[in-house]
Amino acid sequence: MGMRRRRRRRGVVGAAATTAAVVGTAGAVHHHQEKKWNQQAEAQAYEAQQAAQAYAPPPQETDYYEPPPPPAAAAPAETDVTAQLQQLAQLHASGVLDDAEFAAAKQKVLNS
Repeated sequence: MGMRRRRRRRGVVGAAATTAAVVGTAGAVHHHQEKKWNQQAEAQAYEAQQAAQAYAPPPQETDYYEPPPPPAAAAPAETDVTAQLQQLAQLHASGVLDDAEFAAAKQKVLNS
């Protein structure tokens, strides 16, 4: 005669405990596998970056020197003189300067 296996009745609590053990094990295995995949992906990305840097062409060097552009030219002095003369004319027209003061200030601006 052959041996008979006895089957145990687990009940609800036993089934829940078995399910929890299986789910917990699966979760741990999945976590470990994801960690391994992330490490592999990081290693591949690092290797690709190193390879790209190793095979990158060297920066182009020019055979000539290109000087920087000249600084922006200052506004011509005539603009300042014109502005000062207009200001003096306004002061003269408003009565702040009389004819003699206006003439003296105008000569001073034109001679400077």
